[in-house]
Amino acid sequence: MGDKGAGNHSDVTDFMLVGFRVRPEFHILFFLLFLMIYGMVLVGNISLMVIIMTDSQLNTPMYFFLGNLSFIDLFYSTVIAPKAMVIFLSERKTITFAGCVAQDFLFALFIVTEGFVLAAMAYDRFMAICSPLLYSVHMSRRLCIYLVVGSYFCGWVSSALQVSVTFSVSFCTSRVIDHFYCDSYQIEKISCSNLFVNKIVYLTLAAVIILPTVVVIIISYIYIVSTVLRIPSSEGRKKAFSTCGSHLGVVSVLYGTVSFVYLTPPSNPELRKVASVFYILITPMLNPLIYSLRNKDVKQALRKILWRKRTLS
Repeated sequence: MGDKGAGNHSDVTDFMLVGFRVRPEFHILFFLLFLMIYGMVLVGNISLMVIIMTDSQLNTPMYFFLGNLSFIDLFYSTVIAPKAMVIFLSERKTITFAGCVAQDFLFALFIVTEGFVLAAMAYDRFMAICSPLLYSVHMSRRLCIYLVVGSYFCGWVSSALQVSVTFSVSFCTSRVIDHFYCDSYQIEKISCSNLFVNKIVYLTLAAVIILPTVVVIIISYIYIVSTVLRIPSSEGRKKAFSTCGSHLGVVSVLYGTVSFVYLTPPSNPELRKVASVFYILITPMLNPLIYSLRNKDVKQALRKILWRKRTLS
């Protein structure tokens, strides 16, 4: 770990992940906490995907997007959580250079893709509420597939560019990443290179790829709110808002915590790590709960599956 002087990225064989800067006995507590939450992420998202795939009544654009959202949540949590739990219990808290590149690439791929899928879901709700008569025509199966494939493509492009500039730098003597996973921001902090090009690439990606998803979500909800407020009956307004409440809650938690971590001044590194836990584990854990508890169709489909199992046994 302790090469003297600056070295190119090709000289680096591994990095050390600090994790949380707490007393050693608290690492077991973090391990158990991550294990419990990650277990709920697995159970919740796999269950939701199974429910959507097995119930024909959920064969609609909204649930198609929701199934993909669960898939993305499941995998980007898996990219981070297992290795973080190993780090908490291990004395040698290292990750290989190739492992760090793969972790950074896959996490960026899935988190950016999730942003696009959430934007597609906002557009879907916009069409359902603002143009209900044309909904089935506009939100065709082909368009839904194009939107999801496009989301993954944009995620891949963003991730490839981000990782290529992050790991093309030269590293100083230190190989210590002050985080529990390979975060691009923390990796750059141990670089000896001029990061001007990196900043330009990140700003370009934010403006061209990330910002449009936020704009689509905001504009969709502006139209949704204005349409719902024109509904004469309070029961109709309540029903319309309930179809968007789950999605809006998920968007708020994800974008709120990501914005806190990457847009606020790094005054407290440990607080930023805690905030990272929210979009890495808490949001993927809450998504299936939010959508299943607030959604009558999902609850009804779950009852049908449980009843089918009971009758077969």
